[in-house]
Amino acid sequence: MTQNLPSPASPLKIGTRGSPLALAQAYETRRRLAEAFDLAPEAFEIVVIKTSGDNQALIAADKPLKELGGKGLFTKEIEEDLLSGAIDIAVHSMKDMPVAQPAGLLLDCYLPREDVRDAFVSPKFSRLQDLEPGAVVGTSSLRRRAQLMNRRPDLQVVEFRGNVQTRLKKLNEGVAECTFLAMAGLNRLAMADVPATAIETTDMLPAVAQGAIGIERRGNDSRVAAMLEAIHDVTTGQRLAAERAFLAALDGSCETPIAGLAELDGGSLRLRGEVLRPDGSEAIADAQTCAIEDGADLGRDMAAKLLATAGPGFFDWRQ
Repeated sequence: MTQNLPSPASPLKIGTRGSPLALAQAYETRRRLAEAFDLAPEAFEIVVIKTSGDNQALIAADKPLKELGGKGLFTKEIEEDLLSGAIDIAVHSMKDMPVAQPAGLLLDCYLPREDVRDAFVSPKFSRLQDLEPGAVVGTSSLRRRAQLMNRRPDLQVVEFRGNVQTRLKKLNEGVAECTFLAMAGLNRLAMADVPATAIETTDMLPAVAQGAIGIERRGNDSRVAAMLEAIHDVTTGQRLAAERAFLAALDGSCETPIAGLAELDGGSLRLRGEVLRPDGSEAIADAQTCAIEDGADLGRDMAAKLLATAGPGFFDWRQ
């Protein structure tokens, strides 16, 4: 691709939320594009867009995401600007993305995936097992809440909304003994000083697409499509195809505790999935292997198997 490249005089506009982590992801996208096409960073403009999910009053309310409007809170305004042409691409944390995009938009470019694990964060303790019965644990994730209550029903779990910095501030103020963040976010923000310990995926299966950055574009923008193809990470795309098919088949929403992780080994893909009751009283898990190209089919099949195993009443949110 040698023509129609952006320039400082006519930059490609990259839309993003304004949190430190979102900006770090946008700057990583800009760096990779600039390097791929030997362009100056100024050929790309970072456009900060305030979303409904960034409303400070909502963050301060510490209510579950499902009560505030679901995952769309973090994408609606950005996608509107993408559709209108105000921006050319949108950079997202993939674990925040609904499984379906608005008509006219495509999500088919992923950057190399970071550490998928959750992080146990506490100034006093280094492991979940070290917490005393009745300890207060803060998290805004329905998945983490359900997993915690399943593994440690003796703990008291409270809502903990906000970006990384906001949640760390609440932790330091003593609102809870510990909280949980994504290792990927801590790594991208170079926050090695945070008292965090990675939790192995065998102990806490992560959210679908955790650690992955996705870049959304207009479906009819062939110029942008060609540029994004140059930075797309194929292996991340293969893993997310299986994970997001699993999530979509479960009708995943912010009302449903769902975890999933696909890993590659040679020509094989191994998918692990877990669904839980919101109160953590029951968890159903499965793990299967297939050829990489069959990952999406496996995700759908695994979801169907878990739905059948769960039986009537398990997914009360579906009624």
